[in-house]
Amino acid sequence: MKSLITILLLCLTINGFSNDTTRIAFYNVENLFDYFKDSVKNDDAWTPRGANRWTKARYEKKQKDLFKVIAALGYEQPLAILGLCEIENKKVLQDLVRGTPLRVHNYRYIHYESADSRGIDVAMIYRPDLFEVLDHYPILLIIPPDTVSRTRDFLYVKGVLFQRDTLHLIICHFPSKFGGLMQTKDRRAFAGRLLREKVDSIFAENPTANIITMGDFNDEPSDESIAVAFRSQCDTANFQPTDMLNLMCRFEGKKGSHKFRETWSIIDQIMISKSLVKNINGLFISEQKAHIFEPDFLLEDDRVNMGKKPFRTYIGTRYLGGFSDHLPIFVDVVSQSR
Repeated sequence: MKSLITILLLCLTINGFSNDTTRIAFYNVENLFDYFKDSVKNDDAWTPRGANRWTKARYEKKQKDLFKVIAALGYEQPLAILGLCEIENKKVLQDLVRGTPLRVHNYRYIHYESADSRGIDVAMIYRPDLFEVLDHYPILLIIPPDTVSRTRDFLYVKGVLFQRDTLHLIICHFPSKFGGLMQTKDRRAFAGRLLREKVDSIFAENPTANIITMGDFNDEPSDESIAVAFRSQCDTANFQPTDMLNLMCRFEGKKGSHKFRETWSIIDQIMISKSLVKNINGLFISEQKAHIFEPDFLLEDDRVNMGKKPFRTYIGTRYLGGFSDHLPIFVDVVSQSR
């Protein structure tokens, strides 16, 4: 274990990265809760005496495991920005960026409490030496007609990458399929339209804005919430100025970031604006591709459905001690001096 920690620390501190290339990633970390009861959240299961027997030792292991993933993500390129979902509160982020070796790079975090009944939100950590934050706020997701039963909000962040180029980020966790696919699809379609409204408002101010939307959308690229409500595109044929290219389309039906029974799906997605495809402002996505981060340590044998599956922390209330039921996804961003 000590030797692995040493290697990962070297990953964080290694020199020789290109000054104009960095990595932006997204990761559904599967229920990053602290182990204290919150009186305003439905988090009873995530306490030492709760259904999950969520102890301090298990929590600290989860934090160390998340550090390992982040360090490995930053091995080939420095990880400037990581969008996260299933985050309980600011404490778990503080413990991550200050209580693990991530403190070497002075990672900071952005988080807002949403009205989600389970208490899981989206968040972002970032390296201030690579990304200067200018503005951030939540985008409230209130789905009619039921405006009382709230779900997690979106997170909007605006900043400057490499002290050169403005970048807009929107991190999402769309409503789940709990309760049935057909019974919940309208909720995700509403979320897709809200996301499109925000993107369009950015384009209204700057038609060549650099925009990245990323998250767990609980739908695949061809589903209604993404392809119709949000109007994402899977290729650049007839690409319009305000279109968003879904970089995960190439994986659909082939591989995925999440596995349910025998089926891999690509519900974690990254979508980018035309400027990041065509290098209009000096910023662009390397090879116009996103990637699924799938090192061996994040996977285990699937003895029921064959092949591999994510090595998750829990199945139901049974503790496995793994990382997450999702795999991270990422893009490499290149900036060219003008």
